Amino acid sequence: MTDVDVDVVVVGAGPTGLMLAGELARVGVRTLLLERRPEPSEVAKAGGLAGQILQLLHHRGELDRFHAAKAGPEPAPRFPFGGLHLDFTRLNDSPMRAVLLPQPRLEQLLAERAVDRGAEVRRGHEVVGLRQEDDETVTVEVRGTDGPYPVATRFVVGCDGGRSRVRDLAGIPFPGTAFPEIERLASVTVPEGVTLLDDGGLDVRGVGTIPFGYTATEHGVFACSGMGGTIGVYTAEVEATEYDDDVPMSVEELSASVHRVLGIDLPLGEPLRMTRFGYSAKQADSYRDGRVFLAGDAAHLFPAGGVAVNAGMLDAANLAWKLAGSVQGWAPPGLLDTYTAERRAAAERTLLHTRAQVALRRAHGPTGDALRALFLELAGDEQPLLRLGALMAGTDVGAPSSEAHPLVGAFATDQALRVEHRDPRVAGLLRSGRAVLLDLAARTDLREPAGLWPDRVDVVTATVDERPADVLLVRPDGLIAWAAAVDEPGATALPALRQALSTWFGASSV
Repeated sequence: MTDVDVDVVVVGAGPTGLMLAGELARVGVRTLLLERRPEPSEVAKAGGLAGQILQLLHHRGELDRFHAAKAGPEPAPRFPFGGLHLDFTRLNDSPMRAVLLPQPRLEQLLAERAVDRGAEVRRGHEVVGLRQEDDETVTVEVRGTDGPYPVATRFVVGCDGGRSRVRDLAGIPFPGTAFPEIERLASVTVPEGVTLLDDGGLDVRGVGTIPFGYTATEHGVFACSGMGGTIGVYTAEVEATEYDDDVPMSVEELSASVHRVLGIDLPLGEPLRMTRFGYSAKQADSYRDGRVFLAGDAAHLFPAGGVAVNAGMLDAANLAWKLAGSVQGWAPPGLLDTYTAERRAAAERTLLHTRAQVALRRAHGPTGDALRALFLELAGDEQPLLRLGALMAGTDVGAPSSEAHPLVGAFATDQALRVEHRDPRVAGLLRSGRAVLLDLAARTDLREPAGLWPDRVDVVTATVDERPADVLLVRPDGLIAWAAAVDEPGATALPALRQALSTWFGASSV
């Protein structure tokens, strides 16, 4: 076996890679993050955090840090979906929430978090080759700022985007569809001659009223939103031009796109955020080849906005504790294999609803209008809205239901725990990065077995108004691994708990 320089090499300093580096370093895994760009990108590809990652950060005790850096107040729970807006305000507790945080600021916070915990970040260092030397080591060939050098490591994780070098070097197929559309998204100040309307629409001098939301034409899709003293503008059109991701979009480029799609000259103020991107629906055949793993856009691409950052950071949380278990020697057989199985299933659910969004937003004319009108009617009912919100939040992960308890395989969300959003009783629940046995019913008989895994499982007691279970075993990534039903006898609960502890966290250490 070759001596290793670090335990894990993470490639790519986007939200997924930075999240992974921080999660690994938190639990003492020696982590090196390599990023080919010499400086952090200033392009705000994503506008914030949304979905289940907010719940996980709350359980980590870190959500306040991201809220403090947000670019504006938490938006009302109305989210775009396939050229429509879904209104979650009619629900008592929305399954989908967001924090406005431009991607450069998000990456800065995640980088600080990773470095503070001991991860090393090297920018301007590009991975140009890798080889799996044996069953225990990978050698990464790097082109650094001072020349080429090798790094020996136990594991490599490619978080290097849709054009992943790591994925290519590992030979992992990446099938799917690239859509022939260019999407443009911007926030600008309100220029002279434009008035913001109370409903989010615009009144434009010489043009008239432009309604809030999406408009599909034979030339593409246009959307606008006038809220909070700024204007949000979006266009999507079929275009053969290939753009360099590092070349920023200009106001003139966006204005020309609006004219082509909508046929008007829309005045635009000073740019606050501008980004241009394309959409693909792709998924890697496997997220693993030996000791090489994929996460984030390197593993999957979705043809709709607002989901990629959430999915990638949840990939990172799922993989981090499993890699840590392998590095630290306690991982049970097959634990690393569950990463591909679980996160591919989650990505399939995300692909399902984002592909459906393609059909909704690209349909134009009377038939397209009818499709969207009917969809909105259906989405006005509580149950369809709850299902759509769970899909968008990434909490409907397609896990098989458990005969023992319906919460097993689900995320520990506000709804699952029956608590209010950001409830202080579960703030920091998963702060340590270890699993938690959450006792909601003072079941001392069920707390005792967790003491045999003191380095891997914490025991926490809490009370909620209407407990969904007596005791929950919550994995470090927020997924519920086991649950004891309300008033379930110890005779059945104890053997099942011991089995779950050994299945996920290996042999006891006591």
